[in-house]
Amino acid sequence: MPRVDASDDVLDAAERLFAEHGIATVSDRKIADAAGNTNHSAVRYYFGGRPGLLSALVERHHAQVQPVRRAMQAESTSLADDVRAMVLPQVYTFRDLGAPSWRARFLANAYVDPQGREVIRRLGHDPVTGGTVFDAVRTRLADLDQRIVTRRAEMMGYMVVSACARLEEREAHSEQVSWEVAGWFLCDAIAGMLQAPVSAPPAGWPVD
Repeated sequence: MPRVDASDDVLDAAERLFAEHGIATVSDRKIADAAGNTNHSAVRYYFGGRPGLLSALVERHHAQVQPVRRAMQAESTSLADDVRAMVLPQVYTFRDLGAPSWRARFLANAYVDPQGREVIRRLGHDPVTGGTVFDAVRTRLADLDQRIVTRRAEMMGYMVVSACARLEEREAHSEQVSWEVAGWFLCDAIAGMLQAPVSAPPAGWPVD
């Protein structure tokens, strides 16, 4: 009889393998083996297949980030506060996982994997910009072309998970890192990027 926490073991194994090897190259059987599960169809049994597994991984992270994000957004009075509410809960969640962890590297790989990115898009759980905080940012930047704000936000999401993935990898190799310094640096950089002036693009520039 499978353990009660067997599905969590599968999630943990998948997160690590996806972080280390990418999503497309890891088989469901390899995930089951790494989880110590003798049922090689464990991914399908617990999650209905690869899309369900990826959804569960993204949802698990989202559930940890959102309570802190909502609390920070409730106190926000500026664009800078909004950006901090988007970025810092994400960064501090990675920090609090301890070392070694694989969450940031998994999400960085999910951003560039077609199946992973589709799951993020479908759930509306972009690791940085998903949810009501970004709606507040849009309102504060109502004077800018909202298509450009959206494109900048897409860049912002990948910027944060990529930076955190590098920190996570360094920490896994016993290097001393400061998640706090990185988080505040990212907040400043992103606030500046969101408010940057918009140059007249050449004809056909793909803003849509």
